[in-house]
Amino acid sequence: MRIVIAEDSVVLRDGLVELLGLRGHEVVAAVGDGDALRAAVAEHLPDVAVVDIRMPPTHTDEGLRAAIAIPRDHPGVGVLVFSQYVETRYAAELFAGRSEGVGYLLKDRVADVGDFVEALSRVAAGETVLDPEVVTQMLGSSRRTDALDLLTARERQVLELMAEGRSNAAIAKAVVLTYGAVEKNVTSIFAKLGLPPSGDDHRRVLAVLRYLES
Repeated sequence: MRIVIAEDSVVLRDGLVELLGLRGHEVVAAVGDGDALRAAVAEHLPDVAVVDIRMPPTHTDEGLRAAIAIPRDHPGVGVLVFSQYVETRYAAELFAGRSEGVGYLLKDRVADVGDFVEALSRVAAGETVLDPEVVTQMLGSSRRTDALDLLTARERQVLELMAEGRSNAAIAKAVVLTYGAVEKNVTSIFAKLGLPPSGDDHRRVLAVLRYLES
C-alpha cells in the first residue's frame, strides 16, 4: 500500500512510518496537520490515509474535517481515522459521505500491530472498518431514541453488528442464530427505522449511520 500519515505526535508518526515500512508498505508522506494532510493526499493520491482527529493549530477537529473532505475530493483514496477520541457527530458525517473505504479505530483499543495493518488493508481495499466502541457511542448519542426504542434487544444487537460492517453470516455466528433468523431481524430493523433493506454491507452501514445522525 501507498500511505499518507497525519499525526501530530512525532513519536507516534515516526513509529507508524517505521512499522509500516517494515511490513513492505510505502509511506509517501507523514505530516502533522490537516492542511498538510490534504496537500499530501492531492500530491501523492495514496491508497489510504491514516488520520488523527486533533491536530494543530487548535487541536480540536482539524484532522477529522480533513478526513471528511478527502473522500469528496479524491474518491479513490481510503481514509482510516485513528484517534483516542470518538467524535460522534463528525464520525456520522464521515460515513454518511461515503459507503466504502472508510474506517474509524481507537488507539487505546488496538493491541496488536497486525490488527492495525489488517484494518488499514481492508480500508484500502474498499471495506468499512469500525471499532465496536465507536458504534456503541454513536448509537448512544442518537437523538432518534423513539424509533430505536421500537427495536427488541436482539434487533439492537444485530444493528450494532451491522454498523460494524459485518455480513449476515458473520452476525449469525456472533450471536448464535441461524442465517434465516438474522435475515428476519435485519428486515425488521429496516422496517422499524423506515429504511429499505439492502444486500450491500457498506450501504447498510451508510444507511444506519445516516439515520442515526438525522
